[in-house]
Amino acid sequence: MPVPGGRMREPLGSLKGELNFPLAWGTSPVRDFKAWRRAARSKVEEHLLVDRQDGTPYAPEFTPGSQGGAYARELVTLSLTRHERVRGALLTPHGTGPFPAVLLLHDHGSRFDIGKEKLVRPWYDDTRLASAQDWADQHFSGRFLGDELARRGYVVLCLDALGWGDRGPITYDQQQALASNLYHLGSSLAGLMAREDARAAGFLAGLDRVDAHRVAAVGFSMGAYRAWQTAALSDHIAAAASVCWMTGLKEMMVPGNNTLRGQSSYYMLHPGLPRFLDFPDVAAIAAPRPMLFFNGGLDPLFPADGVRVAYDKLRAVWRSCRAEERLWLKTWPDLGHVFTRHMQDEVFAWLDAVL
Repeated sequence: MPVPGGRMREPLGSLKGELNFPLAWGTSPVRDFKAWRRAARSKVEEHLLVDRQDGTPYAPEFTPGSQGGAYARELVTLSLTRHERVRGALLTPHGTGPFPAVLLLHDHGSRFDIGKEKLVRPWYDDTRLASAQDWADQHFSGRFLGDELARRGYVVLCLDALGWGDRGPITYDQQQALASNLYHLGSSLAGLMAREDARAAGFLAGLDRVDAHRVAAVGFSMGAYRAWQTAALSDHIAAAASVCWMTGLKEMMVPGNNTLRGQSSYYMLHPGLPRFLDFPDVAAIAAPRPMLFFNGGLDPLFPADGVRVAYDKLRAVWRSCRAEERLWLKTWPDLGHVFTRHMQDEVFAWLDAVL
């Protein structure tokens, strides 16, 4: 077995050097963009290691909550896969629909007692409110993004990913065991999350109260990864806003980077896929739909050169589709791994414009 030091790094460095992402748009021999999208999406789905769940009825059950203020609150329990029922928060503006909608995807943060509660103020469980408010204060300038979006006229759906909130809480160390068990079963933790998020997009778009042509995916950190991934895998997503998760893979693979430690990374690791596509190549499957990517210039998780590589790749794809105006790429030089009030306001304005 390799030992720490040069002998371990040498084969890893050799393998990293061989990554050339041959299926990326512009590198792939496929020259028709629509044909490339089909081929690239098929390659991603092949590496999810989780079957499509299209034949599984959602069978939603709604539990009404508070109707006060500018929007109504409900809990919804549904089947994203045939294996488990999942509970989520559903917010609906008062008034006459159909409304635009946002699939709101929560982050990781190594905080598992709350999932959907990171983004929607919990009205159904007072024991989670203090934890949820603390998270909002740390990362979102004290705001609950779901409530802000509902006040602005969007239907909002936010569900727990496996391990968080009602589907947990797991501990940090249990992530690796969860991923290992799924791999032993011929499946994948990251693939399961990807399939569930795509199914959630279909459920949201199918609600009578929602305009199916105006559904966006929005997320921060791991939620940002989930947002652009869902846009790549689901045509139900008309636009996506991803804050603090975009990079080139090779530029991210530097000593000490969080994504190389195992544990948390298994939610975003599709075995074998980097032999074909880089992160921005997967996100580009969503082109030419409107997409927004923000990052913090001081974010320790995503080195600046990785962000530049990714942004250059994304820009080239949208330009080739003559849709560069639909792509908004921005670095906030004085910010780290956060989604502040000013960033949120720009995302809200962008959503209003594209939806």
